[in-house]
Amino acid sequence: MAALSFERFTKRIFINTTIEKLYWCWATEDGITSWFLRASDFTRNGNRLKPNEFVQAGDEYCWMWHNWEGQETGKVLEANGKDKIVYTFAGDCHLTITLESKHDHTLLTLTQSNIPTDDDHKMKVHFGCSNGWSFWMANLKAFLEHNILLNETGIDLSTYDNYAFEFVNM
Repeated sequence: MAALSFERFTKRIFINTTIEKLYWCWATEDGITSWFLRASDFTRNGNRLKPNEFVQAGDEYCWMWHNWEGQETGKVLEANGKDKIVYTFAGDCHLTITLESKHDHTLLTLTQSNIPTDDDHKMKVHFGCSNGWSFWMANLKAFLEHNILLNETGIDLSTYDNYAFEFVNM
């Protein structure tokens, strides 16, 4: 077993779908906004990609969530077109998505690494992102297996104190 540390975390989930469908969910604007984001802009050399065009290494992104006014911007570090994507995320962190077929399902493994270990990053990135990805991976499973979304899109959660840390379906 790999040693646990604040510099990285890994989350895994089996989803009853194909590797191709899961890759589409992570590597296209239409895919990633179907279960995760309010909006997403992927660009290559300053030009916006088509909604179903797959990202490639060197592309850039701007992600916008429901119930959060901020934006996340970053780069695609790796995209092999089938079962692995690596994004920059939360600053200089690396977000690695790998997909493999096991037990008639697809095993999705998400690793966020290169996390600074000061107290602020331990709380906001390690703790916050780790909890967030647990929810979003369950949301993706619910979406692909049962055609339902668990995240809140109709109520403005930002009117509640500590909403980003207390609501599980943000």
